[in-house]
Amino acid sequence: MSQSEGPAWWFAFLGSELLVHVEDAGVGIPTAADLEAVGVPPLTGLEIGRLGDRLCYAAELPAGTVPPAGMALLGLRAVYGKVDPETYRLAGRAVQIVEWDRTHRFCGHCGTPTAMKSDEIARVCPNCGALFFPRISPAIIVLIQDGDRALLARSHRFPPGRYSTVAGFVEPGETLEETVVREVSEEVGVQIRNIRYFGSQPWPFPHSLMIGFTAEYAGGEIRIQEAEIADARWFRVDELPDLPPRMSIARQLIDWFVHSCTEK
Repeated sequence: MSQSEGPAWWFAFLGSELLVHVEDAGVGIPTAADLEAVGVPPLTGLEIGRLGDRLCYAAELPAGTVPPAGMALLGLRAVYGKVDPETYRLAGRAVQIVEWDRTHRFCGHCGTPTAMKSDEIARVCPNCGALFFPRISPAIIVLIQDGDRALLARSHRFPPGRYSTVAGFVEPGETLEETVVREVSEEVGVQIRNIRYFGSQPWPFPHSLMIGFTAEYAGGEIRIQEAEIADARWFRVDELPDLPPRMSIARQLIDWFVHSCTEK
């Protein structure tokens, strides 16, 4: 297990919940040379970068870990807005590293226990030499615009009344643009044109990279894929429903749409 030579930030997870100090102004990330000093011995500790002048570690906590007094286990969505953006970004990186490490301790080729490489974040099989790097699952997300209207959809898992942009995972052999066209057709049944790149966002739920696009409506009636979508409809810029939180690229796309309509 990695150990810091001085005080370091420890992004320690039990499942997908982060261990934090509970403070009046928000939450804090534990700081120590070794997480055992905080009273929570970890199963693993992997160096993931620096925050300021301190090293940062991702750690997995044993099952049944009880937070010490003054600390709590919180999901990353609950932590958003309670730490600064760079700390939140590192927390997202850490949870993905911990999940990858937990699920790649045996070789997928021959079943031999793997070992961490010393010079990079990767696991290697000592028997067949297979290398396993942290997995990233690319997904597209798209804002479909028709003048002052945006097509938004509801997932079955959303809170009541919340709508968002259309999204879906990239399939093998697809370009990103092909994924945008396919996902829009499958999920809401309309045609689009003028697909343009918007931006991207690491999305650690659990290990995605969201790649954002905008597109113009080109025709067709809304026809939802009921297994994936609970509802979809057009919303004018002045009648938007409950929206995703501001941390998400979905909200950034919708905010861009609002700005593009209101600045005219």
